[in-house]
Amino acid sequence: MPAETVSVTGWGRTAPTTARLIRPRSYEEAVAAVRDCGARGGIPRGLGRAYGDAAQNAGGAVLDMTGLDRVHAIDADAGTVLCDAGVSLHRLMQVLLPLGWFVPVTPGTRYVTVGGAIGADIHGKNHHASGSFSRHVLSLELLTADGGVHGVSRGTPLFDATTGGMGLTGVILTATIQLQPVETSLMSVDTERAADLDDLMARLTATDHHYRYSVAWIDLLARGAATGRAVLTRGDHAPLEALPEGTRARRDPLAFRPSQLPAAPAVPEGLLTRRTVGLFNELWFRRAPRARAGELQKISTFFHPLDGVPHWNRIYGRSGFVQYQFVVGHGQEEALRRIVHRISERRCPSFLAVLKRFGEADPGWLSFPAPGWTLALDIPAALPGLDAFLDELDEEVAGAGGRVYLAKDARLRPDLLAAMYPRLDDFRALRAELDPRGVFVSDLARRLTL
Repeated sequence: MPAETVSVTGWGRTAPTTARLIRPRSYEEAVAAVRDCGARGGIPRGLGRAYGDAAQNAGGAVLDMTGLDRVHAIDADAGTVLCDAGVSLHRLMQVLLPLGWFVPVTPGTRYVTVGGAIGADIHGKNHHASGSFSRHVLSLELLTADGGVHGVSRGTPLFDATTGGMGLTGVILTATIQLQPVETSLMSVDTERAADLDDLMARLTATDHHYRYSVAWIDLLARGAATGRAVLTRGDHAPLEALPEGTRARRDPLAFRPSQLPAAPAVPEGLLTRRTVGLFNELWFRRAPRARAGELQKISTFFHPLDGVPHWNRIYGRSGFVQYQFVVGHGQEEALRRIVHRISERRCPSFLAVLKRFGEADPGWLSFPAPGWTLALDIPAALPGLDAFLDELDEEVAGAGGRVYLAKDARLRPDLLAAMYPRLDDFRALRAELDPRGVFVSDLARRLTL
């Protein structure tokens, strides 16, 4: 198949490598692409929103699956959709919202493919209530290293290895997904401030069960009594009766109208300093209401505010950024406090930092979510001493029985992986049996010996 040699990187833009990019446009071409990967193997790739090196393959092949993007069937009564793995969540929202259905789980961007959502077993603001994406996948079709296409059902080892398996079990071709019913395309949102980390955790613990969606923006530059101060945002899909009579929204309650701003410029190195980010964080916290209930927001505003700024990852400059996300379990709140205090004292200039609570884990062997607390933050990659500092945090997380998110990682030491993912040996064994020649491989897989 035609291929071009390109530089490939994750959304964080920190570890570019060169690979042969192949774009199959049919299932037959996907089979041919797998057979033509070459000695360095290949890895499927969607829209490139994995932050690290999970969808890169230095010197090998990268299979761009976005050409397989058909929605095959929608059962509007049962609330299911059968679609190609290259379909984006954005496209599903465009198609499904007018029918009264919404994707069951969405991360902070809708520009991810269904295949990527399954491969990373994505989570969203509703994990405490709805679990991760794989919980809502009824079945999938998987192209394996031998060129065969297999129907994969829930509850099987291959399903559990594939959901969260970062594309290393094969190429997902199609998936059947159970959807979430909605009456409108608006959200009813409650917002409140939390004075510090303990106040935030108490509010989340006491009232999260009242909301389908819950997330907190946290100020990691605040210190002293204000350490961990936050803006807590929670909500659910607005019912039709909540929309004011005579408004455009009431006349067309299921319209999907995401906002779009001009593309973000590339920011010169050194602009995102502790001072500038600290000023942003101060303004963001103060402009938030102390308490506000029932505000109507667009789906795009509530779930995907950064999607309205194309190429927002450029704001971190040429060196890019690291998104660091970890989870520690319930009962490990003291570990979370220590980590937040260490980040605050280190003065990491992060203005995109969120804290959430996870519910019960799903069975994916390398799935990230586990019951407990998850913190995600963006840090400019050029920050001096960052690698050593994050290594220290990794050890703290592993010591607390937690783990880091592989879909956002580009730097974890392999010696910590087994402690973080107890089913790692099962994953390696199944992968060796399924793909003895190592057809599917990525920079992430080589770095962590997956």
